[in-house]
Amino acid sequence: MLSILISVVVFSQKSAPKKAPVKKKAIIVKENDVLPVVNQVLPLLIPKKKNGSFGYVDQRGKFIIQPEYHIAVFFYEDCNLLNSPNEKLRKFGTADYATVEKDEISYRVDKKGKRVYRFKKEDLGKCVHKEYVQQLYQAYILNGFYGIIEKATFKDPADYRQFQIYPQYEYLFILEGDDVANPMIVASKDDMFGVIDVHNRIIIPFEYSDIKRNFSWKLGKMFDVSKDGKNYYYIDSNNSTY
Repeated sequence: MLSILISVVVFSQKSAPKKAPVKKKAIIVKENDVLPVVNQVLPLLIPKKKNGSFGYVDQRGKFIIQPEYHIAVFFYEDCNLLNSPNEKLRKFGTADYATVEKDEISYRVDKKGKRVYRFKKEDLGKCVHKEYVQQLYQAYILNGFYGIIEKATFKDPADYRQFQIYPQYEYLFILEGDDVANPMIVASKDDMFGVIDVHNRIIIPFEYSDIKRNFSWKLGKMFDVSKDGKNYYYIDSNNSTY
């Protein structure tokens, strides 16, 4: 499980002439402090790994929650806590909190970085199953290459006009998202990964050794990428790095 922690912000003041320099003072981030918004679509806090541990940065890439966790995910609902038999704990299941893990212990943290809840099995309720939204598109393999078809209308693979994207890629994977009519698709060609849309437009250039097929697009409108297959980080649909 993953979480989010908010860190201490440090500022400095210039010393006045002929006076001792003013010491740096630590200011704790308050709940109503405003985080910078560079992209309205993205989360205000983004998981980021540094020196082997995860913390959270703002949209400008500044660490707000210092890295100390083995796992950290986007702020998002936890349906088990939302349906907890203990009504007082249900608030910790909302998207105001995130799940993190440290020393094999999972917590929910608030946007100030405070650990507000430690997971206990007896506190967890049963998730209410939401109605499944059928995907419009699926990958299709022809002659060893991947393309995209619209499931409801595709009938004849001999008719190239029936393909949404004619098979031409080494690999395709449709990421889960909220807009089934306009999904993001992880694609591979020439042994490099990128992201395309259903109109075969390149969203992320083919310059990555791997792009994870996880929920980062659904939860954070971001892609989890790596150029060496070991070190992963998030980018947005403009290929900006976080």
